[in-house]
Amino acid sequence: MLEPGQPTPLGAHYDGRGVNFTLFSQHAEHVELCLFDADGVERRFPLPARSGDIWHGYYPALKPGQRYGYRVHGPWAPRQGHRFNPAKLLVDPCAKAVTSDVADDARFNGGEQEIDVQDSAAVAPKSLVIADEFNWEDDQPPRTPWGNTVIYEAHVRGLTQQHPEIPETLRGTYAALGHPVMVKYLRHLGITALELLPIAQFTSEPRLRRLGLSNYWGYNPFALWAVDARYASGESPLQEFKQAVKALHAAGIEVILDVVFNHTAELEEIGPTISLRGVDNASYYWLDGNGDYQNWTGCGNTLNLSHPQVLEWALEALRYWVRECHVDGFRFDLASVLGRTPEFRQDAPLFAAIKACPLLSQVKLIAEPWDIGPGGYQVGNFPVDFAEWNDHFRDAARRYWLHGQLNNGDFARRFAASSDVFQREARLPHASINLITAHDGFTLRDVVSFNNKHNQANGEDNRDGSSNNFSHNHGKEGLQVNFDIVERRRRSVHGLLTTLLLAQGTPMLLAGDERGHSQHGNNNAYCQDNPLTWLSWQHDDLGLVDFTAALIHLRQRIPALTADGWWQEGDGNVQWLNASGKPLSNDEWEQGTHRMQILLSSRWLITINATDSVNDVALPDGEWRAIPPFAGEDNPILTTVWHGPAHGVCVFLKQS
Repeated sequence: MLEPGQPTPLGAHYDGRGVNFTLFSQHAEHVELCLFDADGVERRFPLPARSGDIWHGYYPALKPGQRYGYRVHGPWAPRQGHRFNPAKLLVDPCAKAVTSDVADDARFNGGEQEIDVQDSAAVAPKSLVIADEFNWEDDQPPRTPWGNTVIYEAHVRGLTQQHPEIPETLRGTYAALGHPVMVKYLRHLGITALELLPIAQFTSEPRLRRLGLSNYWGYNPFALWAVDARYASGESPLQEFKQAVKALHAAGIEVILDVVFNHTAELEEIGPTISLRGVDNASYYWLDGNGDYQNWTGCGNTLNLSHPQVLEWALEALRYWVRECHVDGFRFDLASVLGRTPEFRQDAPLFAAIKACPLLSQVKLIAEPWDIGPGGYQVGNFPVDFAEWNDHFRDAARRYWLHGQLNNGDFARRFAASSDVFQREARLPHASINLITAHDGFTLRDVVSFNNKHNQANGEDNRDGSSNNFSHNHGKEGLQVNFDIVERRRRSVHGLLTTLLLAQGTPMLLAGDERGHSQHGNNNAYCQDNPLTWLSWQHDDLGLVDFTAALIHLRQRIPALTADGWWQEGDGNVQWLNASGKPLSNDEWEQGTHRMQILLSSRWLITINATDSVNDVALPDGEWRAIPPFAGEDNPILTTVWHGPAHGVCVFLKQS
């Protein structure tokens, strides 16, 4: 029944007449394609051809919607890294859709040192043959310049699950992302790029399931080419996601995907056998001399992207998301893994291949520049094509505003796109992805409300999550506090947001921070798929929304921030002034009183009083008007002094 077919393209490809199947396995002895009918009856067909390490076959007259999987035969030799087990039905590593999640079922166990012969087909997810047709009409990528980019990091479900103006059947889905209500809100804020937590098919770890929890964030994938069906409102997740991208593009908003090419849901040696482990364990994963997994991710295994065919698999997955789904960029989780050979190298194969790819070299590339392996912290060391999450900025902003632990010089370095970290070769300021908060950690409201993490609901006795947060509760732990503390927290939030949104570099705002969203002190809410993490929308701080939107729109007016060029002494982009309106002295740079002024493009003046007391700040020569969101349109011209409240900030515009 099967014809030899072709070794390309990767995965299952419907050509209008039948389906071509390909599977990479360097060490397999033979491969069976398994087809399932509507009743779950399985038929097995040996793939008849092998070109190099690609096994392939063509099935005439087969249609989209066909369910399939693989059984791969080869040696069971864990010490040599081989864990072939034909009793386990395997998901196609290039599957563009799968039928179900992975259950917590013993039949997924491949065995640790001894092979497990329980057949997993009855419970295993099945890969699906799909057709990729979609009417994109005149869709075009916005291609927002980096200098104008403002990123909004959000979770598909959490963003809209409780939105009262979105139809209930659409809440928490891809369709809600492109709903006019959501698009209008993002445009009101001034967001140019929506960065989504992982949407590739993932599963929850067995440990979480046994605690009655689930993997909410999605950093546990098993089918990296497939749109996860749990966020679909209908029967066509891929089509629904494409429609959301199309709607966002029409509004000028880019879509960036958080992708996980550092590990998979197969976990450690005793984890479930779902796909790659059974296809070719020794090729897909980094192994030590005993055949055990190198756990540089903290998730049990690490993908080996220096292997030529694994590299091609990852590249083609990225191309698929860009070519077929029109996404505008990627944020790479634990991205140091991408450069491991096994040591980290800027010229690692994946980096070089992306640079040489006409498609991938044109999209936005963002690295989370660390993993937990040796030499894993690589902030500032990624290739010029990548921007990077800048934890130096996060920690400096919190320390300066909340603890007074940072001098003016160190604060200025972070405000100026961390030039000491990123200004090398041809890199530009946008390489610094500035953040105050992200999905991983406290929300902004919690940063100013909790000194300690409160992660008891995660089932790990509050051991999980970082204990080094540079947060400050302003005198009392928790959300229920008196008006004085509320006001002090409000000023700190304003100072942090102003620093984030008016600093040089690329700002990233965590969804909900502009609404005062709280996770009640949980700084590792990866397993909380419930109202703790879902934005409430009905009881939020609308004044803070308008404050944030005004800052973002103000940012787009300031050439020093949008030009994406490094500031140089005397170029008119920036002047650093003291509380008397004069250039900072050497002592004020190194010691400082946490009062300073930053003059941008010779017209916009940011005045900062990050002290615990009221302090007057003398403005530079000229006539200055406090501008929204710091004052109303009818605010009188101020000619001399800003009476800076404790932990206060204000922005003035010089009158012509």
